[in-house]
Order: sequence, then C-alpha cells, then structure tokens
Amino acid sequence: MAPVLVERASAEALVSVLSEVSRAVAGTLELREAFERVADAVGRILPFDAMGVTRLEEPDTIVLYAVAGERAEREHETTRFRRDEMSAVLWPSPLAPIRIADTERQLDPSLLLDREILAHGSRSLLFGPLLRGETLLGGLWFSSKEPHAFSEADEETIRPLADLVSLAMEHERLSSAERERRRRHQKLEALVPALAAALDVREVFDQVSAIAQDVLAHDRMAVGLLSDDRKSVEIHAYSGERVEDLPQSFPLPEEDLVKRDWDFDIVGDIEAQVDAASEKCQILRRAGIRSYLRVPIRLEGVVAGGLTFHSRTAHRYREEDVEIALRVADQVALVLSHQRLAEEARRAAQARAEALHLEEKVARLTEELEGREGFGRVIGSSKSWRDVLVQASRVAITETTVLLTGESGTGKEVISRALHRASPRAQGPFVPLNCAALPDQLLESELFGHEKGAFTGAVGAKPGRLEQAAGGTLFLDEAGEMSPIVQAKLLRVLQEREFTRLGATKTLKADVRIIAATNRELKVAMARGEFREDLYYRLSVFEIRLPPLRERTDDILPLTEAFVKEIGRAMGTPAAGISREAKDLLLAYSWPGNVRELRNALERAAIMCEGGLITATHLPIGVVASPSLPRPGSTFPVNGVDLEAIERSYVVQALQQAGNNKSKAAKLLGISRAQLYTRLERHGLV
Repeated sequence: MAPVLVERASAEALVSVLSEVSRAVAGTLELREAFERVADAVGRILPFDAMGVTRLEEPDTIVLYAVAGERAEREHETTRFRRDEMSAVLWPSPLAPIRIADTERQLDPSLLLDREILAHGSRSLLFGPLLRGETLLGGLWFSSKEPHAFSEADEETIRPLADLVSLAMEHERLSSAERERRRRHQKLEALVPALAAALDVREVFDQVSAIAQDVLAHDRMAVGLLSDDRKSVEIHAYSGERVEDLPQSFPLPEEDLVKRDWDFDIVGDIEAQVDAASEKCQILRRAGIRSYLRVPIRLEGVVAGGLTFHSRTAHRYREEDVEIALRVADQVALVLSHQRLAEEARRAAQARAEALHLEEKVARLTEELEGREGFGRVIGSSKSWRDVLVQASRVAITETTVLLTGESGTGKEVISRALHRASPRAQGPFVPLNCAALPDQLLESELFGHEKGAFTGAVGAKPGRLEQAAGGTLFLDEAGEMSPIVQAKLLRVLQEREFTRLGATKTLKADVRIIAATNRELKVAMARGEFREDLYYRLSVFEIRLPPLRERTDDILPLTEAFVKEIGRAMGTPAAGISREAKDLLLAYSWPGNVRELRNALERAAIMCEGGLITATHLPIGVVASPSLPRPGSTFPVNGVDLEAIERSYVVQALQQAGNNKSKAAKLLGISRAQLYTRLERHGLV
C-alpha cells in the first residue's frame, strides 16, 4: 500500500473506520480473509506502508499471522521469531502501545527481526497490544518508510482498533478450538472398539497410543497406578520403545502425598520445572522428554492413578488439551475397571474355595479338640480364636516346627495335641515335657535320656522323651526356661535330626516333630543373652500366638456354660445354672490366669453351690472384688462404688494388655506417662 497523506483522525472518522472494521471482521471467522479490507479502512485515518498482526504462540515466540500493504506482496522466509532474536522494544507490551520513531537509530541489525525490518526499509513503527482480558495475545503493528511517521495521537487511535482485532482473533480461536475439539472427539470414537474386548489395558496400550496420537501428539504415553498406601505410583503400562532399567514404581513427592484429588498437571519444560536430582527427571531426560501432560484416572470416583502424555518438544501441551486427555483417561479407566472386576471375581472364587477348604480343616481340628476331656476350652467364636484355629489347621498337616506363644492358661497344650492329631503323625505318640518343672540336669536327662552311670543316681539306662516320641510329636512346654546347655543340644536336634544320650557315644536319629510353647517374650530373652537367637529362629518357623481371655470376651460366657456342664457331669451334682450377677462379674474380670483360671473358678463355684444356682457369693474373692463400672441404664450399687479400686483395676488391666509397657499402658488409659507413674505409686503398683 502506497503511503497516504491523511489528517489525524477526527472522532467521526474514527467511528466510521471502526464500524467498517467491525463489519469486515464480523463477516468471517478467519481474520486473514478480511485483513485487506481492515487495512483499507484503517488507511483512511493512519499513514502506513504495511500493517500486520503477530500472535504469541509460546512464552518466548511470536508468529507473523497476517500482513497487508506493501510487505504483503513479498515472500517472507521467516515468520516465527524468538524473543532473543529481536530488540526488547519490539516485544509486545500488554501495558501500552509502542512507538519507534527511527528504526535505524533504535534497532540492532545483528538481531534477526531487527535486520528484516531494516531490510524492508521501515523507518517508523507503531505497535498496539492484542489482549484477552489481561492475557497478551500478540500485537497489531504499522510500519512506514518515513521516520517519525506516527504521533502520540496515533497511539490512542490504534487502541480501539487493537481491541477489535483482539476480538476477531478470539472468535477465530474459539471457532478453531471447537472444530478441533469435534475432530478429536470423532477420532477418539475409534478407541471404543479397540478397548471393548480388552480385560488388560497393557495388551492394547500401543494401539490406544496410536489412536490418541492423532488427537494429542506425544512421543510416549504411560499409565501409573497408585499403590495401596498411596505413597508410590506403579508403572502399569506405557507405549513406544521399551525402556531399560525402568523401575516398577516411583515414590510420590511430599507435595503429591497430601493431594487426595487433582485435575491435571502440565509441565512445559522438565529442565526448569522438575527436580534434576529426582529419579523421575533423570529417566525422562534419558528419553529426551521435555514436557508432559498428566490427567487423573478415576475408579469408582476416586483418583487411582494418572495417564501421562510425554513429548520431546518443550511447551507442547496447553489447558485446551486437558479435555481430550481426560476422554482418553476415561476410556483407559473403563478397561481398568473391567480388569479389576474380573480380578476381584477370580480372587473371590479362589477365596471361597480356600475358605471352604479351611472351614473343613477347622471343623476337623475342632472335632479333635472336642474329642478329648476338657473340650470346653475350644469353645468360642471370637475372631482371635478362630484365627488360631485357621493357622493351626494350615500347619497341622506339615512337618514344620511350631512355636505357640501366649500367656499361661491360654490353651497351648490343647492346640499342640490338636496339631498332633491332625498331622500325618497322628498314629504315633504325643509326648509332653514341661521344661520349667525340672532342674537343668534332670531336664537334659529327661529330654535326651541317659546311660547307666552317666551321673549320680543313674542306676540304669533310660530312653529320653525324644526316643519316646519317635514317629510322633514332642511337645516342649515352657521352652523359654531351658538352660543354655539344653538349648545348644536341642538346636543340634533341629538342625541335624540326631542326638546322643547322656553318657553314651552312639548317635540316635530324632524322628519327631517338635512343637514348643512359651509364655516368655523370647526376643527380650535373646536381647538379654538368656535365649539363643539361632534356636529361636529354628523353633519359630511357624509361630501361633494364643490370645489371652481378656481379648476373647465374647467367648467368656460360652466357655462358662460348657465348663459348668462338664464339671457337673464329673461331680455327679451339676449346678442349676449361673446368675446374671455372676455372669457380669465373670465378664468384668481381666482373667490373668486365662481359660485355666476361669475353669478353676467355676469348679470352685460348682462345689460351693452344692447343685444350686451359682451366684456371686460362690465365685473366688478375686473375681468378686474386681471392680466394674455400672452398665449403661443400670443403677449404682446401694453401698456406692469404690473409685480408687476401679482406677486401680483399670491401671492393672492396661498394664497387662500393654505387656507391662508403661508408654502403651498410658496411651490405653488416655493419660501421660508421668500421670501413670503417679497412679502406680498411689496404688502400690511400682
């Protein structure tokens, strides 16, 4: 366009031009199509040789979008310029128009854009910012071959023109975005048949990536699923070439641990935005990845992981890509849901089969226990007791050494006999030995046997319990009380399956299965040097902890009824029953002697009641004196309650439950450790 000499725009002329520009841009969704008309209209109020629009495409790059006038007729080799390829004054400013009066004085020919402007003979420049709200979109520029061609008044003139051009560009962007959105969604319909029959997304993930490539360009796509504790993410599937030494999972950074929900993450430049020392950054760098977009994968409404699109190009992804990425993630989530349901169905079927098998084992084990005198001790349906029976049923059929732990009176010998009777050695002998009931030398003799003259009083040879139990089971009760010498010899039996009698030289084979029991904390004993560590690990190949009765309160009344019937049959004068008050006392008592103490208390009560109803007066004084709070809805005793006794009882019970650990006991009572020590001194429990 040849330079036009015009007077500075009057208000009427400006309104007329703005109206014409509005009509021009309103008639099309492509600003380029109407740009010559826009330039013709603006030429009536502003002198210029060329007019153009630049668009900001990346944070540091502008693109020549449209040109009208003299420069529009020339071929342009360069239409994209980085910020470091121009003078600072040429970069669009969102604050106000920019006016350059003399390019030869103000531009630097060593810079690419400056050099092109000078090569086209431009001597004056005027720039107006194109804005969407406060967001910079680009610039509207005018150039003239005459220096000082533009005035301060022209800066005000181009402001409304820039607003109209900004509006046109925004309409074009929205229209283009909508067309692209529709195209992408249509393309994504191809995902449905690809995923419909898949029960494992890993089998079709490369195909999914190829379909998604056409709607959201990427160099690699990956699915990461959160671990059960939500502290790490497992790489479940990824597309593209296989990555050597790729870890199965990555720990989540601290900032992600606290996020239970999120919408998306966009990293435009990994080099600048991701911790360079992190394992994640190093792996992405090795693959040449520069940017990524990650969206959540939700299963049953909860974030279960993420779908990530990686690109080797920096700043590849923008917020407008999030919607399409979420659509892909929804399709992947659908397959993962089907996969999870199929896996849960398989596990449920397997669990049902295993449960049925275990129930049969437990039933057989229960029959073994009920088939011996004192069957009442196996009565109970509490979870902790059923867990014991399940574990026992699993290990019974093996030759594995078993360690039974728990307080005295919890039924360790009962379980040991059941293990024997349910084992392949059931036809062999069951030989018990209480290691705490004998002096060291006598225990050694009882266990291994001796020859005549082996020690004073050994008037003849005698086989030990190991020989007596040949082909069967040896039960070592209170095994934690063995002396170091006996421990060393027992270790050899477990390792070598052989032993020697005291005073003999001949080695004998130990054809026995060993079941050990203890009420001691063997790990504490090991720390004190009182029990061999190697022996402990030999004995505790399969450890079963028997819960104390205070952890089986649901079993107290069923056990009581069974014991009362059993004792009545043995005595010939069965009790008429047991009163509600007596039952309440039994439930309130902590039973430090466990099931054995319960049976003894009921045997005493059965004798005292002489065939009548067992009441509180027939129970041992320790049970009766055990304080308890009134039940909800009940009234206080006429004589009142002893708060001191109640407090003392709770302190004792907390210490028992915490294994005498003062910190744990204080936590159970809801007080500080210092407050606990005060109460221990007050009640004489120090």
